[in-house]
Amino acid sequence: MGEWISVLPSYLVVAAVLIIPGAAVVIAGWGWRSPQRLLLAPAISTTIAAVATVLAPLVGLRWNLVPLAVVTLLVMGIALLLRRAAGVDAAPAGRRSGLTALLSLGAAAVVNVALFARAFGSPDNIAQRFDNIVHLNAIGLALQNGNASPFQIGATSDIGFYPNAWHALTTLGAELSGAAVPVAVNGANLAIVSILWPASTLALAGAFFAQRRTAYVVAAALSTSFGAFPALFFNWGVLYPNLVGYAMVPAALAVVVTTLDDRGAPALVRSGLLICLLAGGTFLGHPNAFLSVLFFAAAVVVASFAIRAVARRTRTAVVSLLIAVVASGLAVVATVVIFRTGAEHSGWSPWQQMAQSFGEGFLASPRGYTPTVLVSALLIVGTLVVARRPRYLTVLAPFATAVLLFVISSGLRIDHPLRQFLTNPWYNDSNRLAALLPLVAIPLATLGALAVVDALRGWSASRKLPRWTGVAAAAVGIVAIFSVAVGSNVRIALGQVHEAYAYTDSSLILSSDERNLLERLDDETPPDALIIGSPRTGTSLALALADRQVTQKHVFGSPSPELLFLNGHLRDIDSDPAVCNTVDELGVDYVLDFGRQDVIDPSGAVAYDGIQDLAPGAHLVLVDSQGPDARLFRIEGC
Repeated sequence: MGEWISVLPSYLVVAAVLIIPGAAVVIAGWGWRSPQRLLLAPAISTTIAAVATVLAPLVGLRWNLVPLAVVTLLVMGIALLLRRAAGVDAAPAGRRSGLTALLSLGAAAVVNVALFARAFGSPDNIAQRFDNIVHLNAIGLALQNGNASPFQIGATSDIGFYPNAWHALTTLGAELSGAAVPVAVNGANLAIVSILWPASTLALAGAFFAQRRTAYVVAAALSTSFGAFPALFFNWGVLYPNLVGYAMVPAALAVVVTTLDDRGAPALVRSGLLICLLAGGTFLGHPNAFLSVLFFAAAVVVASFAIRAVARRTRTAVVSLLIAVVASGLAVVATVVIFRTGAEHSGWSPWQQMAQSFGEGFLASPRGYTPTVLVSALLIVGTLVVARRPRYLTVLAPFATAVLLFVISSGLRIDHPLRQFLTNPWYNDSNRLAALLPLVAIPLATLGALAVVDALRGWSASRKLPRWTGVAAAAVGIVAIFSVAVGSNVRIALGQVHEAYAYTDSSLILSSDERNLLERLDDETPPDALIIGSPRTGTSLALALADRQVTQKHVFGSPSPELLFLNGHLRDIDSDPAVCNTVDELGVDYVLDFGRQDVIDPSGAVAYDGIQDLAPGAHLVLVDSQGPDARLFRIEGC
């Protein structure tokens, strides 16, 4: 593990960015006594960072600590003003709740760092998955230009606007630590899975269960126990923007839950603004994370008003429930319509029967992951508790919503109208909906754990057992609940992550030979060199890994007619004068030829026949090569 020391600077930078700005805002606006509120800090910080990257280029600032500090101070000022009218949070009822929450978060952080560092394999490994080309090059381009705004990140693949929260954090980690892009990416991702994700989970547990110490411990442990999130997003895609957006969803939902108990206009205004802030942050993480918050919030709000209507049986309570149902329904429908995706992006097919999809959804074990017995038992107990005590319907409602969405996406036929309407904004991709399950399964499983703990405490009190037996039982319980981190569910998913991050001769993006050749570009090409190569074979990562300009930064985009001509005809440079003329026009200096190993579909390699499997000639001088396929040519004589 000694090699992982190289990740420490970028990890610490991103960790500090996740903690300090948000904590300052919470303390300014709500005080420091509520651990549940302080656990919102990483999500607030992520939002501040993403917004700061949008504003920085508008005022001529590079993306660094200066715009981050300015936006933080601005939000702190607003929070201070609101605090004067709404007051500070009360201390939690339980003693040492804050310490328990902190220790639980620390334990989850250590476990997640260990699990994912082992899965990544090495600090400079990259995920050998299609989407990683654009994410790595987006960081490289942002470092070059000092700009990580959504518009700059989108330029990497000719998209006008691209959600940038992940890129904002990662670019800042690379900029301030000086780490190479792959190392900075791994450092940022470790900070996200060890701080942002479990803190958000604990915040939601604190909101649902009145900041009970046991809830914090259980939720922290359960944040390490699911393969569907966050591990899935390091293998499927990879979906780094979704990783950040989804990690913020529990925090945003926690604010909705606590707002339902707020009284008085000042408190409601303050909470409403915080909901808007975190909703915006999830949107800048990924738009379908924002949509997830809306679906879950609607479920919680409707369930809450339904509980009140049943309990009070008054006309006001019933009318309030009807208003909540109509308003939530309209908000969901309008947003689904606005966020619809085109057919070219939403063609993912269902892949199992309805019964199987329901079973996988309820146990939060999609994709054939083996359920972890303890987690499954807690989910069942939690469901039974809701059946006996309907006041906990707000805990079950968002989980039921996530299960429904997953079942629709993975089990209904591809042309079913309900599937086409409801899950289209997630591209009809059951993997993205599978990743939502742990976010809202954890509170339900935590409810199950609380029921077990309360039953054991009652049994112990009735028999007047010695005090030490309670301490011993608590210690055994903590060890047992944290054992879920090595359960089969997460172990299978992390094994797949390890495979995704491995360098082999048949890696989808870069083989070991290709990676080694890219690392020598600093010595073999000038800093202003422009390199052509097929992005489908990983050559475009010369931008992210060697800080060299490339003709195409991603597989997708809109190449110019001149570039399309070279992609198809560069091999004819010795016989066709038009090729040299086009090379001079574009200013191309070098060619990277990584053969025909394609990252997504071998049939797409035809468009790059002119720059693959080249032979040295009068105009193509072989500068370096490694292995059978990785070669660097210099263009001469044009």
